[in-house]
Formats: sequence, structure tokens, C-alpha cells
Amino acid sequence: MSIKIGVPSKGRLMEKTVDWFGRHGIVLGRAGSDREYAGTVQGIDNVELILLSAGEIPRELAAGRIQLGVTGTDLVREKLGNWQNQVKALAELGFGGADLVLAVPQCWVDVDCLDDLDAAAAAFRVTHGIRLRIATKYHRLTRDFLRDNGVADYQLVDSQGATEGTVKNETAEAIADITSSGDTMHANHLKILHDGLILRSQATLYKSGSADLETEDRVTLLALLEMLKV
Repeated sequence: MSIKIGVPSKGRLMEKTVDWFGRHGIVLGRAGSDREYAGTVQGIDNVELILLSAGEIPRELAAGRIQLGVTGTDLVREKLGNWQNQVKALAELGFGGADLVLAVPQCWVDVDCLDDLDAAAAAFRVTHGIRLRIATKYHRLTRDFLRDNGVADYQLVDSQGATEGTVKNETAEAIADITSSGDTMHANHLKILHDGLILRSQATLYKSGSADLETEDRVTLLALLEMLKV
């Protein structure tokens, strides 16, 4: 057995994660070419690097197949029901920041907040005979947020592509999506509701709550967490 760390397999999230571990004396790397998903760990023994997509890491943590993992706050809270019972957040890493927000067309001049959206959704159903569609990849987070804020007359439309384009393409009337600067939303003639912030997300180091460790692995994990100062 060994302690397994799940890290995003590509992009800036991977680069910054590797840098963060490096500053704590743990050197992460690929075993071969950039197309290989095997990893290497230097600086501590009995630790294995597992390269995964950021979206896979919450699942692997919850299953106990990896003991530590770096992924976004948004992905953990979207993919894991009662996430606090399945993983523990050890440290926010200070990169990968983005906001999950609700946005509507800029031409909706009378819709600036959630109360306005609720009224618009009710009027939309009366006028069109269907519920207002909100396109999103984040069904759990969006549904919970709208329920908590009293918005009911809507339907969620699954979006796995460019969510910001769904309004222009007439497959949705509003969206809930991740944004860093808001530039893409503005370019697609969308505006974020004043009180439409669903979640602030960033890269976070998580620990599995279900991993069953042998004594040697438990000692390794404690030593690793001490090096990482978490």
C-alpha cells in the first residue's frame, strides 16, 4: 500500500498544484511523456501520484481510492452530496479561483436580482406555457441555491459545452456558470444578477474521509501533512 495523491492531469491547475507541493518539499512529476498518466513523487517515501481530471478527484476521494486530492471547491460540492461527511478540506491553495453565478440577458432591463428573476420566471410560464430554462453544468448547487432563495418556476437544462452561448442559441433563457472575470459573459450579452453569486471556488487540498489506512500508511500520511503544514 501507499498514500495516493490525486492531482489534475493537465493545464494551469496541474502546474500550480505542482508548484504548491514543490514549495513544501514535495516534487511531483510525470513518469514519462506528457501523454502518460503515471506520476512520480520525490521528497517523501511511500507516496504515489495519481493524475486525474479535476472532475474525477471528488469521486475518487469519496471512494477512498486516493487519500489526498486537489480539485475545485465547486466540483466537490456539486458532485458529492453531503460532501462534509465524505471529504475534509485541508487547505485553500490560492489559485484556480472562479465564481459560480447566475446570469440573464443584458436586455432584461427589469431583472437585476433573484426576486426579479422569480417574477420573470412566473411571467415566462404564463406567457409561453413552459418553465424558464436555466442552462448549467452545476445542477445540485444551482437547484439548492434557487430553492434557498425562493425561486421555483424554472427548469434546469444540462450544458456540457459553452454554457454562455445557450441563451444566444435559444436553448435556455438564463445560465448558471463559472466565471473568473465576467468577460465571456459580457461578450455574450449576459449580466450577473446582483445577488446571483452561488459559490466562490478555488483549488483546495482535500483529504478522504473513507480511506482505510494500515499503520505504515497512517504514519506516512501524518508525515506528509506535516510537510504540507496542513
